[in-house]
Amino acid sequence: MAFSLETFFINLLIAILTILIGFYTYFKWCTKYWERKGLPYVEPTFPFGSLSNPITAAKSFGEQCQSFYNTFKAKGHKHLGVYTFGVPMYIPIDIKLVKNILQNDFDHFVDRGVYYNEVDDPLSAHLFSIEGAKWRNLRIKLTPTFTSGKMKMMFPILVECGQQLKEAMDAVTEKNEPVDIKEFAARFTANIIGSCAFGIECNCFKDPNSEFRKHGKRVFVPKGLEILKGFFGFASPSLTRRLRLTLLPKEVTSFFIKIIRDTISYRENNNAVRKDFMQLLIDIKNSVKDDKGNGIGLTFEELAAQAFVFFIAGYETSSTTMTFCLFELASNPDIQQKVREEIEEVLVKYNGEITYDALTEMKYMGQVIDETLRKYPPLMFLNRKCVEPYKIPETDIVIEKGTAVIIPILGIHRDPEYFSDPEKFDPDRFSEENKNKMISFTYLPFGEGPRVCIGLRFGIMQTKVGLTVLLRNYKYSLNGKTKIPLKVDPFSFIMAIEGDIWLNAEKIS
Repeated sequence: MAFSLETFFINLLIAILTILIGFYTYFKWCTKYWERKGLPYVEPTFPFGSLSNPITAAKSFGEQCQSFYNTFKAKGHKHLGVYTFGVPMYIPIDIKLVKNILQNDFDHFVDRGVYYNEVDDPLSAHLFSIEGAKWRNLRIKLTPTFTSGKMKMMFPILVECGQQLKEAMDAVTEKNEPVDIKEFAARFTANIIGSCAFGIECNCFKDPNSEFRKHGKRVFVPKGLEILKGFFGFASPSLTRRLRLTLLPKEVTSFFIKIIRDTISYRENNNAVRKDFMQLLIDIKNSVKDDKGNGIGLTFEELAAQAFVFFIAGYETSSTTMTFCLFELASNPDIQQKVREEIEEVLVKYNGEITYDALTEMKYMGQVIDETLRKYPPLMFLNRKCVEPYKIPETDIVIEKGTAVIIPILGIHRDPEYFSDPEKFDPDRFSEENKNKMISFTYLPFGEGPRVCIGLRFGIMQTKVGLTVLLRNYKYSLNGKTKIPLKVDPFSFIMAIEGDIWLNAEKIS
């Protein structure tokens, strides 16, 4: 019996070692891919490839790509290859290559190549992630919902949320307390998105622990194995789909599905109409009906996924932009004062009221936001997937179908060749005169080409409303609780910092 048990364990150990050796051998073969192609590459290590261990990484993926970009550009290379696990990824450095991928040769790079799973993870199958003909058809349906006319329709909701923001800031300044501006901006954008995308009055300032806010934050705070699953989903979306892994926490999916189902049911059963994004989606759903009179212009799952991505794109990215913007304005009081003077000058023409047309006149504020998005792009990189074999111009290298492509936005935005003294916060880079001199495709906060962010107008609009309210009524300076220099959170998909940004806020009498 003892001999049999001993034999069993020896055989088990041999089997495990054989499997590990097999995996390692396969990994070494896979990671010779770029060498075989003749492309310079980042030397991989087992098992995570060219990247850091996702559980213990000191830098975010976007920062790692920036580092690759800087290192290989300094050596005179126009592009490079990296590996995630054993999966090859292509990174262009030369801006002409970036432009080809995003625009000129878009038909070869239509898809993002990111994870989605319509069956097991329905909220993941939204406009940002879906592929091929489904993406084209959905993009055509949704494009009319983001015209200036539709933005004006939703504008009163933003102004109302701006008033709640002012009241909350009034309460804090009366106590002479420092402001966690990251938290304030997040509550403001959560109120807007909750109202516009879900028809819910969130009241996040009065109830910071509301269910909507709690589940909203949960989307951006992966825990434990979720980090590894996310990394795996990033490296191999198709395999993740085949294994039926889900990346969104189940409680988050259940919460948002219920909210959306209840909202649609209430509006359709009571003929209730509201001027918001949810209503636009319901109208699209009902624009085509089946034989029984049910709306089929969008399925429920498609509608729910679009409402959810509107939340993801509008809530976190805009609050992040506001946070970094106010940090820089607190650090540069002369720029802050110039924005404030513009706000007062413009609003006088509109009887002191914040209107859509008033915001469009605030050109310098627009420059400040543009410069914030340059220095702190919410998405630090863009994903694309090669859908047809593509010969890289002026080379013999062919990118094969299915190969992932990464556009290193952070590296490009902080490249001194395109933006002199890139660490300096300088809104004058985006004056009309200087913008005309800017090399195209060196500024990519919303992406570019046919898959440019569909909601960029809305994002800028809500950011302008928030900044107008906060800068019109208060002056800001850095509080000692803010840790300088800022450190990017290595586990966040959207650019975010570790810790909080604390400001002193002084009410303007």
